[in-house]
Amino acid sequence: MQLIRASHKLETASRQPTETFTGTVHMDPIFTADDCMGNNVCFTPGARTFWHHHERGQILTVTLGYGLVCSEGQPPRRLQVGDMVHVPAGEKHWHGGTSATCMAHTAISLGSKFAYSNWVMILAELD
Repeated sequence: MQLIRASHKLETASRQPTETFTGTVHMDPIFTADDCMGNNVCFTPGARTFWHHHERGQILTVTLGYGLVCSEGQPPRRLQVGDMVHVPAGEKHWHGGTSATCMAHTAISLGSKFAYSNWVMILAELD
């Protein structure tokens, strides 16, 4: 068992590279294990992940602001504080802020240590 206190503060919180996100994204790693990992992620307005999928799925809990989540072949869906999203294993999707609002969420990615996320392609600009 691993207990992560709400007051945890890691010096590794950082702005993330553009290879996996559009816009400015800050990530605070919470934990990493052999079969899952957790991050607090803050998306500035217009910032989003690229299309990606997870070996065993992903769980998102929105903690701040308003955002969007989208699965392949579906229209984007609006998110707000308190919403939870379960993305099934292998489902291609993206998530992030709206064009006008930031969003923060806690993301739990499931899968083997070296296959948490499989980045597929750059996300086109949304109208």
